[in-house]
Amino acid sequence: MQIKKLFLQNFRNYEKETFAFSDGLNVLFGKNAQGKTNCAEAVFYLCTGASLRIRHDKQLVKIGAESAKITAEAENRYGRVTIEADIFENKREIRVNGTKITKNADLMGHINSVFFSPGELRLIQDGPDERRRFMNISISQTSPAYYTALLRYNKILDQRNALLKNSDYSLVLDTLPVWDEQLCKYAATVVKKRAEFLDKLAPYAKELHAYLTDGAEELVVRPDKKYEGDEDEIAKTLLRRLSNNYDKDLRLGFTTVGPHRDDLDVLISGVDAKAYASQGQTRTAALSMKLAEVRIFKDLSGEYPILVLDDVMSELDLPRRKKLLQRIHGIQTILTCTHAERVLYGTECNKIRIEGGRIKE
Repeated sequence: MQIKKLFLQNFRNYEKETFAFSDGLNVLFGKNAQGKTNCAEAVFYLCTGASLRIRHDKQLVKIGAESAKITAEAENRYGRVTIEADIFENKREIRVNGTKITKNADLMGHINSVFFSPGELRLIQDGPDERRRFMNISISQTSPAYYTALLRYNKILDQRNALLKNSDYSLVLDTLPVWDEQLCKYAATVVKKRAEFLDKLAPYAKELHAYLTDGAEELVVRPDKKYEGDEDEIAKTLLRRLSNNYDKDLRLGFTTVGPHRDDLDVLISGVDAKAYASQGQTRTAALSMKLAEVRIFKDLSGEYPILVLDDVMSELDLPRRKKLLQRIHGIQTILTCTHAERVLYGTECNKIRIEGGRIKE
């Protein structure tokens, strides 16, 4: 899976540029705040229909312009694919091979990507929301069923939470079981898919972390809650937990159990990384989990995703930089940095210098 060309028009600080990528390592280099990360962001947007950096698409449009356009010409194992996104003030239009899509589920899987930047340290350091976000983005790219179940679960959850705030106590108790039946149906799919994902992720992350640390540390990634059985059994378990928490939910005004509250345990050499890991340990653990994600995409789809490494090298010491370059060999990678010669050590690559939102020869 590779992107051959990327066209940006009025996107962020780009007026009009076309990037030609090789199928190996592509290095976008230049001073800070020139547009390197913006290009990386555009790649991820075309893969997932969302940005990791902003909430509202209108922020992607260049200041002073009415709309932005992003186009990727790519290849996957099924052949050529073109993805286009036109972004306006209050709407957007995305097309795959010329056909307009109406929901994100139809975009997922055409081009897969894994994105890593220093901001991904949130995966370890911040609250459960970040770790759920990590799983949601990754699983959704290879499982439309998961993405659809997650959307429906969140919609019903919002309705259930609104009901819990109703002052008519008898109405709430009469209506909750109706919502709970639907909620648990989709929750079971979310829980099961996450469990399958973590079963694959944990051994890969452990292996990669040992590789990056020369065996000095052991990384363990596991769910903080264990669900037994198939989806029907999981749904029954969740339904029982919901009913047991009616009083608590009514008192607090929101749903206190379910996959929207689940988390991951991340341990480094037996110690809780969320509470005790150093900055360097956190960075290596997060990178190991992201590289493990790359391996999972290969297992599930038969081809590697596009790996986007935004300003990662400056955060790693020399041995780990070299190990990372060795590990990503053969994977189309878009890597951003300020000084290419300081991080590549003679590695063959396609260098693209960025200055003020323009490609410089």
